[in-house]
Amino acid sequence: MANLKDIRDRIKSVKSIQKVTKAMKMVAAAKMRRAQERMEEARPFENRLTDTINHLLPDVDRDLLELLDIREINRIGYLVVTSDRGMAGSFNTNVLKTAQNEIDIIGKNKVDLFCIGKKARDHFKRRDYHIISSHVDFWNELEYSNAISICEGIISHFTEKHVDEIHVVYNEFVNVATQHVQSEVLLPLVFDEDKNQYSGKLYEPNKDDIIKSLIPRHLNIQMWKYLLESYASEQAARMLAMENATENAHEMIKDLTLEFNKARQAAITTEMLEIVSGAEALQG
Repeated sequence: MANLKDIRDRIKSVKSIQKVTKAMKMVAAAKMRRAQERMEEARPFENRLTDTINHLLPDVDRDLLELLDIREINRIGYLVVTSDRGMAGSFNTNVLKTAQNEIDIIGKNKVDLFCIGKKARDHFKRRDYHIISSHVDFWNELEYSNAISICEGIISHFTEKHVDEIHVVYNEFVNVATQHVQSEVLLPLVFDEDKNQYSGKLYEPNKDDIIKSLIPRHLNIQMWKYLLESYASEQAARMLAMENATENAHEMIKDLTLEFNKARQAAITTEMLEIVSGAEALQG
């Protein structure tokens, strides 16, 4: 059995860790709420933009739009969205596992990678995958400009025909307890052409120019959605992980306190026996 000083030091250490995990949980909860608010703010614009494009596309020559160009698939690009930090449960592991499985089916030599977050960059760099670009160290100051910057590189890579399709793998935020890994085709863009109730109306400038202007904006807002969804999911996963760590620390403190009391009781009993034995020896 460990001595009293060692047990007391362990209890003190676990209590210190518990304070840290509590603080991290509170910080993650605040960041998650902020990300949720930003998602709700962006959603009306995203929905309206998508509807407008759907309504205009039936009257537009799709051959003029490179981002709608459906080609024979020879090479695929993958955008993998992770975080820079750990301590978020299986948040990063699930995304990386999904992306890894899909890429292995295609063949790593036929895939170009765009990595968001240090976890994705480090994972694929260690395995010698073909990484086109990495975006790290921006999550704490996440802005819409980050989405635009990332999107520009992806659009350029697609329009220059380095790849024929671009997929994105990210965590979709459902609620605090649930985040789903999603794998979607980002490019070429596919819209629902049945939604054409606006066809026949007059537009200024012409519809082709409007579509050419709106589609890059649509991609930017999609990228913004991926970043916000992933960020909210990361904070929710970290909040739950820190809550579990805090509860585990509480249970450990209870067990160590019980062990401490047992050790103290044993020490007292031993000391009393020594005193009694010494007294009997003196009397004898």
